[in-house]
Amino acid sequence: MKGASEVGVGARARSGLASKGPWWALIAVFPFVAVLTTVVLVYAAVADRLPQPIATHFATGGRANGYGTAQDLLTVVLGLLVVFGAVFGALLQVRAFRPATPWLIAGGYATAAGIGYPGCMTLLLNDGVADASSVRVSLWQLPAMVAVALAAGVLGRLLAGAPPRLPHPESGREPRLDLPAGTAAGWSRTVSSPLLAVLGIVLFGAGLVVGVLGAWPASLGLIPAAALVLPFASVRVTVDRRGLTVAPTLLPSRLRIRRVPLDRIREATGRPIAALAEYGGWGYRIRPGGSGLILRSGDGIVVTLTGGRTFAVTVDDAATAAALLNTYADRARSQQGG
Repeated sequence: MKGASEVGVGARARSGLASKGPWWALIAVFPFVAVLTTVVLVYAAVADRLPQPIATHFATGGRANGYGTAQDLLTVVLGLLVVFGAVFGALLQVRAFRPATPWLIAGGYATAAGIGYPGCMTLLLNDGVADASSVRVSLWQLPAMVAVALAAGVLGRLLAGAPPRLPHPESGREPRLDLPAGTAAGWSRTVSSPLLAVLGIVLFGAGLVVGVLGAWPASLGLIPAAALVLPFASVRVTVDRRGLTVAPTLLPSRLRIRRVPLDRIREATGRPIAALAEYGGWGYRIRPGGSGLILRSGDGIVVTLTGGRTFAVTVDDAATAAALLNTYADRARSQQGG
């Protein structure tokens, strides 16, 4: 059904993203340039003291078990930096990922550090060594590399600043539908997540294969995991005189993921939802102050409950659903007051 008024906020959202674009682009490219420069400087400093060949790979115990030239190592490290830098740069240009730009920048910083650390470490371990077979790497280098990557990610997140504020209607009152007293209406849409569907099928198939091969303990973990994922791959969102209902389309209708009755609804809003920036991913998400079933970024219903918490679900035509939900909630409150 149609008829809900929608607030034109797309232009403001785009202008807010564009205003930070040059700054975000600069800090996004910085870690890859900085790490590339650092690796080249380390190589220049130790090049005259490196053995030929150098130790480039190490076994679990820290003993060298792979060798190559310093130039080969440099080529691999610089190639990885260029490739991953290009990947993160491309993701920053995708409109769907723009609300999550600060986290993409943080991931870029962590990735660049995770590439540069072993490159520099390998060069420094070979510095001044006569025979590369005598090179050893300490076991603490792995946690040190993880710590450096995490610290770089935190730095990137701090430099990126806050994510763009999501637009909200300028009016203090959310839209309602003009529904005559005594009449009833319903709204229903189905929303699916191909990502969760594929994940569920892969988990189920892997469980069957592992079970056939005889590894039943692992199979008993994979198949239940698939059973937990698949119901969320496709859901039906319904708004009617009972409130908001979210139910899996793959299971009987009496089984529900969430029902929010009218007496628990303070107000509903239809607005864009950024899966990564707001909820940290996809699926049934819990965050401070609320929860949500997030199957994609985009249009969604955000319901503010009487206790102050929120529940969100991503679905098309959310403005109409929110307006109808507000109309029914107003009716329920007026009947209770009367």
